[in-house]
Amino acid sequence: MTKLVTTEQMRALERAAIEAGTPERALMAQAGLAVAQEAWLALGMNEEAPVLVLCGPGNNGGDGLVAARELANWGATVGVYLTRARAEDDPEWQALHAAGVPATNAEDDADFEVLDRMLSRAALIVDAVFGIGLRPTERPIEGTPREVLARLQQAKGRVVPPQVIAVDLPSGVDADTGAADEVTPRADQTVTFQCAKLGLFLGAGRALAGRVEVIDIGIPADAVRDLPVEELKLRELRAAVPKRSDDSNKGTFGRAVIAGGSRRYPGAVRLGAEAAARSGCGLVTLAAPESIQPLLVGLPDPTHEPLPSTEGHLDAEGARALLRALHGANARALLVGPGLGLTDATRSFVQHLLAGIDAIEGLEALVLDADALNVLAEEAAWWDRTPIPRVLTPHPGEMSRLTGLSVVDVQARRLDIALEYAERTQSVVVLKGAGTVIAAPDGRARISDVANSALAHGGTGDVLAGLIVGLLAQGMTPFDAASAAVWVHAEAARQVSEVYGAPSTLASDLLKALPEARKLLEPPSPRGDIMSRFEGGQSPI
Repeated sequence: MTKLVTTEQMRALERAAIEAGTPERALMAQAGLAVAQEAWLALGMNEEAPVLVLCGPGNNGGDGLVAARELANWGATVGVYLTRARAEDDPEWQALHAAGVPATNAEDDADFEVLDRMLSRAALIVDAVFGIGLRPTERPIEGTPREVLARLQQAKGRVVPPQVIAVDLPSGVDADTGAADEVTPRADQTVTFQCAKLGLFLGAGRALAGRVEVIDIGIPADAVRDLPVEELKLRELRAAVPKRSDDSNKGTFGRAVIAGGSRRYPGAVRLGAEAAARSGCGLVTLAAPESIQPLLVGLPDPTHEPLPSTEGHLDAEGARALLRALHGANARALLVGPGLGLTDATRSFVQHLLAGIDAIEGLEALVLDADALNVLAEEAAWWDRTPIPRVLTPHPGEMSRLTGLSVVDVQARRLDIALEYAERTQSVVVLKGAGTVIAAPDGRARISDVANSALAHGGTGDVLAGLIVGLLAQGMTPFDAASAAVWVHAEAARQVSEVYGAPSTLASDLLKALPEARKLLEPPSPRGDIMSRFEGGQSPI
């Protein structure tokens, strides 16, 4: 699994390695070697392709010096450009000089003519100017480093641009938040060490990092194992999915109930119900206003619970009817919110429903989405009145209303805000958007590496909420169910957008891809592999 770390956590890991007997220079040697290997592979081991290594004054620059020396040892054509002179007793600088690698100091290149010439010739550029210590929102990049990085940006705009490999993270990206200085160059690949930095998955850093390669540099595994934040990975999710026995029945995989819908938004609850059915749960019940029932009867898989409403919106009487229906229904998970609308009637529906939900025997989890969240945003300390385990699925606007922060503040501190609200409300929080954050009340979090504009369509959140409640109904924990749903949702979007294109992908299109995406959560079947070879004309023997 890929752990994600803050600057403070990474420095603690490095201290742990040094205290365990690994010299700091050995860590730098491993880091620089990894960068050199990735650069050499990116060049196709072409000795004639010029490489330019841009080095700053700190440890990041030291990693760059090691990489330059290793590349030169392998026969690559390498040049180094320093934003500031290294100390004469710097062992990496001495080793570079001993290896005969040519280096230019910006202090000796007043008009940056040498830099421009090196940039124009380079087939690959290693960005080792700044590392994890930079805070661009507190102190913008200035002086020589700014000029160097701005010229690197210009070089990336060439008709045939050079490849750029960033060391640990693109220079100018905040390692904790992903905020970036305006001169931060866009990398094709970022080689980061031991653990990925949070800034590579958040904010502008996500787009600037390119492909992220995480390289082990010898930090003790025990120091890494218990870190609370990690990248969302299929391999870990598979272990959390309940096994499906061939002698099971529909009751084995639980019942999910989806409550929502209105005259204005009938489609949302349909999307949620279909997604829940595709998630693998045994039974889905759609609880919606009786007045919109004619719009929902085309769904053959879910059962229906028509509810009283006021002018097409669920109301207090609808909540009481749903609570009566839930008694003895053996529902394991309930989703409230898709297509609900925000009216006085729906406020009463949510308030009355949550007031009586704890009395429902067998109900193990609650998912609150869309206008259900907007109702809760108007109520102080609502979580104290609803102790049932729950998952909240806000987009940034809903998160803004829940927390009282601006959307800008929410987006600037996505992980921190999600974790703080998860702890405060003792809920799992799924903060949607590019790099969706899944935060647990105990401080754990997972971050998706997906940013797909195909999901920027109305209704895609209803599909996600339906997946979550369906997986909860199958007995998954709220944190794992939310994580698995986010992964399947993103994978379905990827598959569909490859066919239709992101602009034309609709929420309903995701439903078509859910079977293939959901299937990936199951362990690969050896028998399936054999049969696929047989059906393709190959003998299975």
